[in-house]
Amino acid sequence: MIAKFAIHYTVFPEHNKRVDTHYTDDPVEAETFLVQLLRSGARIHQILHDGAALDAHAFDRMLRVAATRLVASLLCVSLDLDYAEVKHRFGFAS
Repeated sequence: MIAKFAIHYTVFPEHNKRVDTHYTDDPVEAETFLVQLLRSGARIHQILHDGAALDAHAFDRMLRVAATRLVASLLCVSLDLDYAEVKHRFGFAS
């Protein structure tokens, strides 16, 4: 059975050419994994949903959600704020 989401990525892209794949059926887990890839500076090659590549709009939307979550968590830690305050002051929802 094909996993609902497959994310193709490369860790340390400046030194590594191997493409790995993360499989999950949970969209929240897929977004959390994208947050971790963004945080680590990994190269995100492609996101598949039910075996088909996401179109550019859906791909960008998933990355925008992951980036927003990452920025919100960084602001929470750096400024010692809770998520409600970060959303109120900066507009980033967690």
